[in-house]
Amino acid sequence: MGDRAAKDALYDGLATVAKALGNGRRAEIVDLLAQAERPVDEIAAEIGQSVANTSQHLQQLLRAGLVTARREGTRSHYSLAGDRVQQLWAAVRDVATEQLAEINRLAAAYLGDRTGLRTITREELHESVRHGEVVLLDVRPEPEFRAGHIAGALSVPIDELRRRLSEVPAGNHVVAYCRGRYCVYADDAVRMLTAAGYEAARLEDGFPEWAATAGAIDNGTPRDAPSGTRSVLVGSPDRGSRP
Repeated sequence: MGDRAAKDALYDGLATVAKALGNGRRAEIVDLLAQAERPVDEIAAEIGQSVANTSQHLQQLLRAGLVTARREGTRSHYSLAGDRVQQLWAAVRDVATEQLAEINRLAAAYLGDRTGLRTITREELHESVRHGEVVLLDVRPEPEFRAGHIAGALSVPIDELRRRLSEVPAGNHVVAYCRGRYCVYADDAVRMLTAAGYEAARLEDGFPEWAATAGAIDNGTPRDAPSGTRSVLVGSPDRGSRP
């Protein structure tokens, strides 16, 4: 029969994982690494922290077994320790959204007014892709696209979209996606595309959710359009670009 002290130690050990996620910056790091492996300096820039502070957060995640690390030259690169970590983070996020009314208020304060933005579900996107009815834009940073993206998507990072609008084929529905439901890149892309005359929507969540539900994905070279070339439609022949 186990004694009280041993049981306390066991549950304290199990709580290590929860403690590691019990900080907003570490939760943001896990959300970021769900997209792709990143070096420490890039993670620090993404979460608005110094490299030293970011390294401390990463060490706590590493001790909890939530991330893995490797060295490449003088840089340390971190990635999630496996799909179960991504599933854990998705569950924590979903429970918080469902159980804490405050989350919706905080999300609205960060994301702004989404009432004018059209969204599309993963099921609807599957059907649109199957029928060749959609131009699919991945507006995340290119390293995340290279690590994995929805099959057939074009890489147009959000900070490049305005100057590359002419590469987006005209006359078809455009769907932009990014990191997930709390990512503003796809929102900004839809607003920009709509203002330019496109019929546009954002995917309701992001790439990790698409991949987790067995959606078709690609890895490798970005399918972006070099200057002077034309993008192609997902699932149908090229029909030209907007002038």
